[in-house]
Amino acid sequence: MEVDILTIFPDMFKPLEESIIKRAREKKLLSVRVVDIREFATDKHKKVDDYPFGGGAGMVMKPEPIFRAVRNVIGDSDNVPVILMSPQGETFNQKIAYELAQYDRMVLICGHYEGVDERVREALVTRELSIGDYVLTGGELPAMVVVDAVARLIPGVLGDETSPKEDSFANGLLEYPQYTRPREYAGMSVPDVLLSGNHEAIRRWRRKKSLERTLLRRPDLLQEVKLSEEDKVLLNEVKEDIKAKIGNNKEE
Repeated sequence: MEVDILTIFPDMFKPLEESIIKRAREKKLLSVRVVDIREFATDKHKKVDDYPFGGGAGMVMKPEPIFRAVRNVIGDSDNVPVILMSPQGETFNQKIAYELAQYDRMVLICGHYEGVDERVREALVTRELSIGDYVLTGGELPAMVVVDAVARLIPGVLGDETSPKEDSFANGLLEYPQYTRPREYAGMSVPDVLLSGNHEAIRRWRRKKSLERTLLRRPDLLQEVKLSEEDKVLLNEVKEDIKAKIGNNKEE
């Protein structure tokens, strides 16, 4: 996959030179090009913002440099998502990450100041994405979030191809608890079932714990995921376990 990130702060993208993203780039599975929008401003001061028509606080990113940057990057290509990172966009999630991972290329525009000239939205942008209902200085951090989430879904990027399928949100639920050595630490032990060697019992325990964690932390997700008959049985067990625990606490 090829990713072009349009920004006025290219030095912010050093994290994309580390960890899994770095390995993906070294394997030629992912190409990330950071494009400085200022290079496409034509005045001697490389101006990329101006005062808003009609008055108001702050500055607005000018359309000309963004138009030139996008056209330079994609030329006449079509079917390339041009995504504006914006608090007005739809909230980014795992489903959208899967959708974007199906493309061979995408362009991310990092907004700044009070936003971008509306004509950028009208003529260039195919989708707007937000990473949450809060305000950030610009679109650079959200762009890195999108790149990271999408890159790990590209075949070959992760060492274990089953790993992204078991991540939280990948199947609509939160991930089950994970343990590693030592077997006992600070008075806490690894659950016996994980040491039993019984793969079916381990699978069932993990699924039940995934349902339990989702019920307790993100019950809203259970309204959207399609539960199997086994899931329904396990979820009922979870609810009974919770009721029993509450009852025991009251007796104490």
